[in-house]
Amino acid sequence: HTQAAAGVAGVIKMVMAMRHGLLPETLHVDEPSPHVDWSAGEVRLLTEPVRWRAEGRPRRAGVSSFGVSGTNAHVILEEAPAVAPLPAPPADHSGPLPWMVSGRDTAGLRGQAARLAELVRVRRAAGPVDREWLAGVAKGLAGRAALEQRAVVVGTEVEELLAGLEELTKAERSLPARTGSGVVFVFPGQGGQWVGMGRELLDSWPVFADRLAVCERALDPFVDWSLREVLTGSDEKWLGRVDVVQPVLWAVMVSLAEVWRAAGVEPDAVVG
Repeated sequence: HTQAAAGVAGVIKMVMAMRHGLLPETLHVDEPSPHVDWSAGEVRLLTEPVRWRAEGRPRRAGVSSFGVSGTNAHVILEEAPAVAPLPAPPADHSGPLPWMVSGRDTAGLRGQAARLAELVRVRRAAGPVDREWLAGVAKGLAGRAALEQRAVVVGTEVEELLAGLEELTKAERSLPARTGSGVVFVFPGQGGQWVGMGRELLDSWPVFADRLAVCERALDPFVDWSLREVLTGSDEKWLGRVDVVQPVLWAVMVSLAEVWRAAGVEPDAVVG
């Protein structure tokens, strides 16, 4: 039994039922109680999930919590109005692209780099290589299994990426590798700030600028300064104020996390 959280669990259960349009079966009931006239009214036990149709009006539900001490509570839930899905943002292929390469050992890593380099040469021989193709390769590589030996080649143009791959094929030693089984995004605390931080990211990564704009709109009602002006200006006084530094660092880290996610890197955990 969830004790004091039982009522909250009931609310969550009904919200999920509204979301999926499906009434769950009644739990822990083998036979209906003989002390209730089930033929009267519309109340009944559900022996199996039942489709919950909207029928032109919002779905509503009541959730009751009966405490053994006599404390009872009842809430009425109504589903939120339907919201049209947001259109997918246009693909952003600007800025550096990471190509993730891996192999079971150093030889396997070199072999994978060599095959990718040959792919690029063949594609380049067929005609100009556009950014969309480079971004598609980056996305495909990001979705592959990460083997024991790993490397990342970063570039903005095909020649940079090809040069990095060719360098990997020549590696004679085991390359440094991160150990562990997941990716963690660490949000730093106060003390790592400097004048102009984030300025280069604002200029080179639209996804960073877009997320920063969202953070700025969220902060606007609560501050008397401009997030963008603090990041792009040269006045050090702002970074000496705790009430400025903390939200500014938060906004920069949230926006930087969006850059990593746009590159195909999803965190297993977030700390900080």
